[in-house]
Amino acid sequence: MTLSPDVIDGLPHVEGVLNYLAPMAERPMNLAYEPPPGMPRSTGEPEPHRMTIYDVRRVAGRLSLDSEGLAVVKHNSAVRDFYDDDELRRVYYPEAERLVAEVTGATRVLVFDHTVRRRVWGGVDRSAGTPCQPVTAVHNDYTIESGPQRVRDLMGEEAEELLRHRFEIVNVWRPIRGPLRDASLAVCDATTVDFADFVPSDLVYSDRTGEIYRVKYNPAHRWFYVPEMQPDEAILIKCYDSAPDKARFTAHSAFEDPTAPAEVLPRESIELRTLIFHV
Repeated sequence: MTLSPDVIDGLPHVEGVLNYLAPMAERPMNLAYEPPPGMPRSTGEPEPHRMTIYDVRRVAGRLSLDSEGLAVVKHNSAVRDFYDDDELRRVYYPEAERLVAEVTGATRVLVFDHTVRRRVWGGVDRSAGTPCQPVTAVHNDYTIESGPQRVRDLMGEEAEELLRHRFEIVNVWRPIRGPLRDASLAVCDATTVDFADFVPSDLVYSDRTGEIYRVKYNPAHRWFYVPEMQPDEAILIKCYDSAPDKARFTAHSAFEDPTAPAEVLPRESIELRTLIFHV
């Protein structure tokens, strides 16, 4: 259900700065490892824009992964230590697979990756000895090309048959500690984004090159966030969908909430990436 302007205008909101990709002639690139001397970590200049970011809580029940590309859910996890990889795989992965299957109606869900982020003031993402940092550039994790490639990378001999049917990649994002006031997550309503706004960008690892979308500024973009998000809340983000009549890609980014108090807990969050099959 598309939200009317009257409903949107009545929502609480903040004005936050989001870093879009400035126009450039060449293809953007970002290194996922410490670059050698003299090599830039990334190409592509940020183009900051002050955007209205709406409190999603009042309308969360009217949004869906298939339409707006996001869903906000209550979910209590039995995980005691989100920094324990063994516990995550033993407890959180199955929890998330059940959650995503329930929300999407999928016949099969597979968690294939996770990232824990912990804010270090002044830290650079993916530097040696520094935890992963909040991503402050507007982006989407997969593209027309890299979504199917992820299935081929992970599913072996099953891949080509699975690719004959609808599949999705959905992230499950939540704070580890709350209330979250630092580097909140903003998610863009997929109905307000043109495909031309997405710019393919290389994500270069030491052993392979992936592809994500950076995003160009469009004043039509409508942004949402969950203020003071708690650990028993999660945002599901559609990062890829093979179905052309559904939300296919959902731009998102961390941002600084200007209404947050000066002294806040540094952001700690976890995101899981799930493959969803409709077979």
